[in-house]
Amino acid sequence: MVIDFHTHIYPDKIAERTINALVNSAKNVCANTDGTLSGLLKSMDDAGIDKSVILPVATRKEQFDTINNFALNINKTQKRLVSFGGIHPDDDNIPEKLRYLKENGFKGIKIHPDYTGTFIDDERYIKIISECARLGLKVITHAGVDPAFDVIHCPPEKARAVLDRVSLETGVTEPFIIFAHLGGMLMHEDVMKYLAGTNCYIEISCSFPSLTHFCNNTDEDVIETIKVHGADKILFGTDSPWNDQKAYIDHFRRLDGISDKQKDMILHTNAEKLLAD
Repeated sequence: MVIDFHTHIYPDKIAERTINALVNSAKNVCANTDGTLSGLLKSMDDAGIDKSVILPVATRKEQFDTINNFALNINKTQKRLVSFGGIHPDDDNIPEKLRYLKENGFKGIKIHPDYTGTFIDDERYIKIISECARLGLKVITHAGVDPAFDVIHCPPEKARAVLDRVSLETGVTEPFIIFAHLGGMLMHEDVMKYLAGTNCYIEISCSFPSLTHFCNNTDEDVIETIKVHGADKILFGTDSPWNDQKAYIDHFRRLDGISDKQKDMILHTNAEKLLAD
């Protein structure tokens, strides 16, 4: 069983231009699928992936209905796909919108501080994350560097401050926040300093330098993160279409220094638990 906890797709009518725009905005980034639902399913078949979690990104507050209607349709029609919801920090009536997502069966939301130009410790994100904690919604956020932006809106130090504050203010102690890209893309030392071993999940997409051109981690960095943070709080993800799912899972399976039991936890057991809650 394999669950990819970090993928993206777009409606067929805008997929091509969206992929092209994203490729043009970032350095050394290329797509491995056409960004469509059918393209992801084919990639999953080639890689032997059983289920993928789709993470929509709201870049404008006006996109709430469009993004989440598309996501809801995926959840209703696709057995192998689970879409999170999307929300923007400038959205009106955030508690009401989050309740709508919860009532419609969404397991969590994706936020991307860089695409909204908002730091993760901004009061608007604190409000969103705290409300998700109360509702039992998971939160996954881009963390660390994004190659399309010069400012880092979710560095590990700020991520840790958010973790501590939300836990204190809501009383929620079960981990529900997921920091993508090994906890902070291109920021491994700070991840080890501020996040490793804390009450959060770390997802490992864009973590292998042989597979992601802008990645500066080593395999040893990935293994260190797993050992220090705990395999029970690590999630497998590829960031498809920006990484090849088959190449990514093959590389992960070959990692030395991690037991088969730990790999199983990362490949599916942890994700199954999160998606079942």
